[in-house]
Amino acid sequence: MGGRAPSLREQVIQPIQNPIEMHETLAHVVTKLSRYESYAQDFERAFGSGEITADKIAKALEQFLLTRLSFDSKFDRAQTGKAKLTAEEERGFQLFTTEHDSGNGQPGAGCFHCHGGPLFRSRDFANNGLDSMFKDLGRYGVTKNESDKGKFAVPSLRNVEITGPYMHDGRFGTLEEVIEHYATGVKLSQTLDSEIELKHGIPLSQEDKRALVSFLKTLTDEQFRFTPGPPPSTLLSAGKPLILGGSFGETCRCTPSASRVKGNSRHLLQNISLTFS
Repeated sequence: MGGRAPSLREQVIQPIQNPIEMHETLAHVVTKLSRYESYAQDFERAFGSGEITADKIAKALEQFLLTRLSFDSKFDRAQTGKAKLTAEEERGFQLFTTEHDSGNGQPGAGCFHCHGGPLFRSRDFANNGLDSMFKDLGRYGVTKNESDKGKFAVPSLRNVEITGPYMHDGRFGTLEEVIEHYATGVKLSQTLDSEIELKHGIPLSQEDKRALVSFLKTLTDEQFRFTPGPPPSTLLSAGKPLILGGSFGETCRCTPSASRVKGNSRHLLQNISLTFS
């Protein structure tokens, strides 16, 4: 979130090693995968050699993620006339794309400033008012620029309904909590985004808050809604190892999936795609 990874290939291996995420080492992952002949065969098919390395794991995960394209949400279908938003969803869209102007009596949430365009995101880093004092310095950790303290990458809102918890530290569990933060919970600091600072919170009615959440849910592409897998004990008894256990291994679920996967990574990724509960 602070922009530490210069490429997707480098990004995919960071959560594996992060102590507050999977708390694992790449060397140990390679060791665990290497215990199973089936994985050596999969690497052989994918890369021409059965040797398992951290670089090959990163390449396979990168290629898999590049096939994950979100373009079939209700909102997308509504844009082409294949679906119709409800009145509440349409109201939420209007709030999302309208500037708030209390002086002229114009209600709006102005979300489009940071979450605009077809991806509902920007390429910027921003401080959205979570804290006055920063435990995590965010972008500053990379640039060492004082003006970057407390700034984090602005994410896409596509599939936001199913990608919680929210914010860089997961402090909000629901979209309702996120909306409430922008309405009443913004904290001032030297690097607070100017658009948010000017508003001093967005005065929304409860009805408008519900409408915003309803609209955000129209950005869900159902192919990305995962079903939790069986418990670890079932996987182990079936001879299907938990690949990236680490200190948080008890939460891992192996979920074989080759849908929409292209090229030689298909066989490998059937075995190492993971979801978490």
